[in-house]
Amino acid sequence: MKTLVLGTNNRKKGIELAELLAPYGITVKTLADFDRKLEVVEDGATFIENARKKATQQAQFLGEWVLGEDSGLSVDALNGEPGVYSARYAAKNDSENADDDANNRLLLERLGNLPLEKRTAYYTCTTALSDPTGTIHTESEGRCRGRIRFDAAGTNGFGYDPLFEVVEYHRTFGELCPAIKRCISHRARAMRWIISLIVEK
Repeated sequence: MKTLVLGTNNRKKGIELAELLAPYGITVKTLADFDRKLEVVEDGATFIENARKKATQQAQFLGEWVLGEDSGLSVDALNGEPGVYSARYAAKNDSENADDDANNRLLLERLGNLPLEKRTAYYTCTTALSDPTGTIHTESEGRCRGRIRFDAAGTNGFGYDPLFEVVEYHRTFGELCPAIKRCISHRARAMRWIISLIVEK
């Protein structure tokens, strides 16, 4: 495998994956690099269901190895919200995503004045690797626990990163340098498990 397609239009996610795979000489592309588009309906009830759909459908459509990935934030006090709806938490309907600012505002609104010790949360990342025929070869999951700050801090990352504090570092993902995030993030943990299998393909 010389090229791996990450089944998302999110170039920032693509950059994170490219940095992880760079030492192995594997080129990473995202769907944004292709003129032909296939819209996969992310209607799965879990992250792994969505990851599988992205992987198999895009792999067959593009004729490429595809890593389907789905990830999101789950807040304990909100019974796991926003969960699989992380990207469209503040959207007016289920078929569109909301921007990061809108999602963050809604999250803070839902949490209100809940004390910091009760604002625990975790990021989840699931991946599924499909060959060009649509056959899943392997899957992985990674998690990173933290809590939700009252105010955003930092400009790194995307999504809920400026609100998600990793307690051990006393910093949000938005404040942490990319090198540290590559070691401890949910995406990095999911990728470390699956990366050796990708390199062998």
